[in-house]
Amino acid sequence: MQTEAMPAIDTAREALRLATKKNLLIATAESCTGGMIAATITEIAGCSSVFERGFVTYSNDSKIELLGVPAEVLETSGAVSEPTARAMAEGALAHSRADVTVAVTGIAGPDGGTPEKPVGLVHLAVARHGYPTLHRVERFPGDRAEVRAATARTGFRMLIEVLERD
Repeated sequence: MQTEAMPAIDTAREALRLATKKNLLIATAESCTGGMIAATITEIAGCSSVFERGFVTYSNDSKIELLGVPAEVLETSGAVSEPTARAMAEGALAHSRADVTVAVTGIAGPDGGTPEKPVGLVHLAVARHGYPTLHRVERFPGDRAEVRAATARTGFRMLIEVLERD
């Protein structure tokens, strides 16, 4: 079973195993992790059978241009929000051949936090054709590296949760 201490590579392997078993393609849409989730997937031999593509959309403009996140969502809710995470996951689904996507947006630090949106705040979403989009909000402790690693682990756990549906 998955634990907090389990490295992201182990949860990535489980996600790829499930995607392979169900013949589903995966795509990622990442902001605060800067491609870490996609990089972890591509560390695994044989990933090309299920990994379709990764979007690194760090800026708001890239979220709009590559994923189709509505500018109004970014203006009203901000880049680090539930509506943005959901729009990123659903946009990655719409702008790829993937069957399931994981999206993350957050404040990894050490700067950029506010009282309303502190360092460590991360919104994650997983979208899959035919299912409601799963969202989770987390407040991860630690430095930038720890926040990013925890985000990747949680993203993979959420991906596994959605891949296990049926």
